[in-house]
Amino acid sequence: MRMFRMVALVAATLFGGLGAAGAAGAAPALWVVKSAHAQVYLFGTLHALSPNAKWRTPAYDAAFASAKTLWFETDVESADPLTVQNIVAHYGVDPERTLSQKLPAADVAELAHEADLARIEHLRPWAAALMLSMQPMVAQGARVASGADATMTRNARSGAKQVRFFETLEDQAHVFADLPEQAEVRYLTDILDARARPPARPGTATSPDKSLEQAWLDGDLAKLGPALTGEMRQQNPALYNALLKRRNLAWADALTKALAGSDVELVNVGALHMVGDDGLPALLKARGFEVQRLQ
Repeated sequence: MRMFRMVALVAATLFGGLGAAGAAGAAPALWVVKSAHAQVYLFGTLHALSPNAKWRTPAYDAAFASAKTLWFETDVESADPLTVQNIVAHYGVDPERTLSQKLPAADVAELAHEADLARIEHLRPWAAALMLSMQPMVAQGARVASGADATMTRNARSGAKQVRFFETLEDQAHVFADLPEQAEVRYLTDILDARARPPARPGTATSPDKSLEQAWLDGDLAKLGPALTGEMRQQNPALYNALLKRRNLAWADALTKALAGSDVELVNVGALHMVGDDGLPALLKARGFEVQRLQ
């Protein structure tokens, strides 16, 4: 049941990568958005990190120090385990039809290779896909408690900052649970395909010597991020719209209201929410705000 507390991780980890090395300053991506009297910083996070990851920079610390309010996707720090368990049981389990009944035989065999099929048969495809997508990072030592979101939620609260969340855990459950079954199954089969794919060539962004965490630390979303979101938009548009586009539009609406004020605010959400024409920087720029990438 711990799996569901990591729902927010998906936007940054879907299909196993964020970007390639080479961004100026080699630091996680950070923007500032300005209106006449307000500033909103946009920071693309990785929700699970190894405990020794060094990602905070002077630019990020300055943004944190100046911000009155910090925004996050959801509150992964304060979730009650029983509440989380009930949400998973309600939205992530299908007591009527098993995964084996929904997937082609070849994918069932691949799923059995990746996990104990008997233990996950009654998960809905989206829940099984989330579990599989997180396994590689967890196996490498990444932890949600060490992720940028959880770390900065704790720091904001201890520093008497105002903390706001775009969504509840139940909202995030609906992102996946409200998908058409075809989109759920496609999500799972894409994860299975990625797990079965041979390792990329050494030196490429997805090769074994280039971990997801290091790619995020390098901060260049331009090479791989748009390819991932473009592939998702073309091959599984229902998932793209639910996971990225609709949420980004809702968040941009909330931030537009914030920019009508006079405060400084810092947004910490998964890095894929910053990518492409539907990403937060592009959406806010299209609304007439000044947008500048800082790192």
